[in-house]
Amino acid sequence: MAAEVQPIAQLKLASGPSPITAEQRYWKSFKNPKSHTSTASWPIAHISFPAPSPATTTSSSLATAAKSNDLFAVTSGPRVDIYSIRKRELLKSIGRFESVARSGEIRADSRVLVAGDDSGKMQVFDVANGTRAVILKTWHVHKQPVWVTKWSPWELTTLMSASDDKTVRLWDLASNTSSRTFNGHQDYVRCGTFMPGPGGHANTLVTGSYDSTVRLWDPRSPGGSVLTFKHASPVETVLPLPSGTTLLAASGSTISVLDLVAAKPLTLITNHQKTVTSLSLACHGTRVVSGGLDGHVKVFETSGWNVVSGSKYPSPILSLSVITAGANADDRHLAVGMQSGVLSIRTRLTGALAERDAHRAAEQAARDAGPHALDRLDATVAKRKRQALTSRAMDLLGETVDFVIPANPDGGSKRKRKAKLHPWQKDLQAGRFAQALDHVIDNTQPDCSPLTALTVLVALRHRSALREALQGRDEVSVQPVLRWVSRHVVDPRYTAVCVDVALHLLDLYGEFVGASAELADAFRALRIRVTREVEKAQMACQTSGMLESLIMGATA
Repeated sequence: MAAEVQPIAQLKLASGPSPITAEQRYWKSFKNPKSHTSTASWPIAHISFPAPSPATTTSSSLATAAKSNDLFAVTSGPRVDIYSIRKRELLKSIGRFESVARSGEIRADSRVLVAGDDSGKMQVFDVANGTRAVILKTWHVHKQPVWVTKWSPWELTTLMSASDDKTVRLWDLASNTSSRTFNGHQDYVRCGTFMPGPGGHANTLVTGSYDSTVRLWDPRSPGGSVLTFKHASPVETVLPLPSGTTLLAASGSTISVLDLVAAKPLTLITNHQKTVTSLSLACHGTRVVSGGLDGHVKVFETSGWNVVSGSKYPSPILSLSVITAGANADDRHLAVGMQSGVLSIRTRLTGALAERDAHRAAEQAARDAGPHALDRLDATVAKRKRQALTSRAMDLLGETVDFVIPANPDGGSKRKRKAKLHPWQKDLQAGRFAQALDHVIDNTQPDCSPLTALTVLVALRHRSALREALQGRDEVSVQPVLRWVSRHVVDPRYTAVCVDVALHLLDLYGEFVGASAELADAFRALRIRVTREVEKAQMACQTSGMLESLIMGATA
């Protein structure tokens, strides 16, 4: 008994030289950009939100606050603007500052905000009630601009500050004076934060200064800093990892990774061309996002500290933050503040919103491809809806209905169900090679696609039937073949087949070019496309030769 003829499987092309990785796909999913311009185009100097800490699991009040938080603060000029995480809209503005505001920070319970300014004053505002922020507390202790204010992730009434007066202070909200003052920096202190991890319960601090040092402060120690790291340039920002044993410090255009246990640097990241101004954690602490004056945002993985993704912005970046939301603290927004005064917010859709966005993109692509593609998409969507309704109906029947499970996977039938063949597959099996080729090359046919056409052409070449499929055509029926060859001859994955088809077409119809203007135009377009591609290849070879000579001269 003869074996059953198997349908021709569609070819699978090799991936390109630079495929999109899973990391790039993840960061490209931050879409729907929304921009806000600050009043008078003040530079966006600081973006913050009460990020959930690993310690929130030990405090019920902090855990509840982290889940219900819907606010993040943006500091620009003499104002601190408060935005909604869910709506990405401005909720209220705080403009009660005598000079430029600095480092507006919302507490974990989203009820109060602290900020400093260039006059040396620190203020605490009630942001939970009404549209106007009420001043709850004011300190006039610092003598120069206060650049850093941070709430403790462990205690709701504890906060820190750092100033251009070279001091770092620890505060209690109920007190009028600082509970501890740390001296040791020799220049402006421009960044700092509380340390997470096991040492965080003691309100351990880390600060960076323009004296090019990073210092670790322990309130339990009566002396100065307990650990100091020297850098080559002023320190712009510091970021501890969730473990509490590793610290990142941005100094100039480099980011140093510091091991606090061994008290030594681990590695130096040099991917930015200009000063790195901001750092932020992402993906539950497994990724670090950096922004710099070169306008680049780069994403690093925390095992080998390699760049896994990046993007470019039109203006120098002064601040950025990956804002999380939900009970699982998933990444929701990528907020970037620029020198031009523009706040860019890109959102990563999840759940039903992501499905709706994907369906909208697929619908637009099908609409651009033609009516047949749109019909196929509608049929696929209708089929999924029917399957969902069937599944739901089965669930609603409950456990009172018996179902008979057949012995074989074909529903009890002894005969195997035959796969439905496409028209071009039927034509190939019947030896109608020209009709099979027309099905996959003509744009008006539903089976038309570049990959399917390549599959048919390769099958015809293997059967030595390529010439038979191309011959006997008039000037109208040969046009789709010529257009397809002209379109795909520049693709390296299609070039070999396109060259074979083009040679056959020249041999079969070259003598008729002078009698048909349409045929002459089609061959002329193919010639122009091939000539341009040859010129590009020659330029690439020349460039490669020049680069080789430069490399050899540099290594000599």
